[in-house]
Amino acid sequence: MKEVPSKKLLGDFLRSRRERLSPEDVGLASYGRRRTSGLRREEVAQLAHIGTSWYTSLEQGRCVNPSEDVLNNIANALQLTEDEREHLHLLAKPAQQERADNEQINMGLEQTIRALEPNPAFILNRYWDLLIWNRAAAFVFLLPPFSNHMQQRTNWLKHLLTGGLLGSDKYRAQVVIAQFRADYAYLRDDPRFNELIEELMKTSQLFCELWPLHDVQAVTDRYKRSYDPHIGEMEFEHVILQPSKNPDLKIMIYTASTDTAARLKSLISTL
Repeated sequence: MKEVPSKKLLGDFLRSRRERLSPEDVGLASYGRRRTSGLRREEVAQLAHIGTSWYTSLEQGRCVNPSEDVLNNIANALQLTEDEREHLHLLAKPAQQERADNEQINMGLEQTIRALEPNPAFILNRYWDLLIWNRAAAFVFLLPPFSNHMQQRTNWLKHLLTGGLLGSDKYRAQVVIAQFRADYAYLRDDPRFNELIEELMKTSQLFCELWPLHDVQAVTDRYKRSYDPHIGEMEFEHVILQPSKNPDLKIMIYTASTDTAARLKSLISTL
């Protein structure tokens, strides 16, 4: 059977999840020394109640089409999280076809982003390019002032990894990259996605180290706390919204605590 490129991502993901588990993790006895860490393929097949050769074909990127039940059995065998389980099902399906950009931001949405001051807010497209942001976002996240006449878009992932915001914080980088992989899986054959990945593999040591781990995590609303020597301690409730008519867009809103909002309002007014 021939290896299919999009299937290779599925195989790589399965291998990465298998290699992080030990026999003891899944209730199996371990006999003798192992040449490599992690479960053997036959052990995963045994736990998932499928044939070893069939599971091996999946890991090798062969053109096989597992059913939802089989995928769920494999997910259970590999002890996948809910985000990883969804990712597994997505990778097993044909990749979505490249589709036309729909990045139209109407006047109402633009005014909303500006009106959210002093709460940082911005909009991303499906490639994580920044389409618009307010002054608070520019101040907190070290972005240039927004202009409708900017020649080149800032990519949020590239900005985080190579613009100094994450520094050497491996944990935060791992979370961000895992979230990007979750989005990438929908359009994994899209040339622009793959060009960005290729560029980051050359320009970001953290990305080069963490991308091959195949970690995946959905972007969720959450509390965020950080410190900046020029701003002080900041607290936000981070909310992600998606317009119903354009799910390719992500509206990112960082609602500041009362103290943080007052401090940001004062600082931004002096700019």
